[in-house]
Amino acid sequence: MTQNIYDDPAFFEGYAQLGRSQFGLEGAPEWPSLKAMLPDLQGARIIDLGCGYGWFCRAARDAGAAEVSGLDVSEKMLEKARSMTRDDAIHYAHQDLESLTLPEAAFDLAYSSLTLHYIDALPALLRTVFHALKPGGNFVFSAEHPIYTAPSSPAWLINETGQKTWPVDGYQHEGKRITNWFAEGVVKQHRTLGTYIRLLTDAGFVIRELNEWGPSAEQIAAQPALAEEAERPMLFLMSVQKPR
Repeated sequence: MTQNIYDDPAFFEGYAQLGRSQFGLEGAPEWPSLKAMLPDLQGARIIDLGCGYGWFCRAARDAGAAEVSGLDVSEKMLEKARSMTRDDAIHYAHQDLESLTLPEAAFDLAYSSLTLHYIDALPALLRTVFHALKPGGNFVFSAEHPIYTAPSSPAWLINETGQKTWPVDGYQHEGKRITNWFAEGVVKQHRTLGTYIRLLTDAGFVIRELNEWGPSAEQIAAQPALAEEAERPMLFLMSVQKPR
């Protein structure tokens, strides 16, 4: 079962303070790049894997989606999502993505934001998503970049001149990483970028776009704290498609 760290009171309280929690998609600096990868949502049936507060579910409906299903392992996240949603075409459900089953050829788009790096049984999940998409359907997602997940002690190294360097020790050593972020013992799964691509193509997907995301100069000017994110990719964004 997926570690349900988001129901830990300390973790949930810390996560609630993030810009992406308080301001939704507009508070996520990668959102413009991720949004540009999305297909036309008019009339689409969509599933959101790891829906959190339901920000994308509501945005998809605003963009014309016919029906959106949001899945999450966290009851606290789902409770928050339901409290913020007044739309009968959005359905939230408690699901563990480690053992997810979905109907065949039911969705036009699968979407996931910053969830896949928690999943141990990722090969099975990708096969499930592939079969749940209609021919020509798309899977658009973000995940923590392997450069970010690789280190055993993920933190900036600062030299005597104040220059920051991100360690990438253990990059080729895939598997569990345990970090402390809002709470102790947060479990993530490190995979190389090549492994993500291989698992997607093994599942049957065609790669459409890969973005090793970093902030633009305009974003850094508006939010100087983003400058360090230009030193190494924290996230990557992907758009893949099920062949017609």
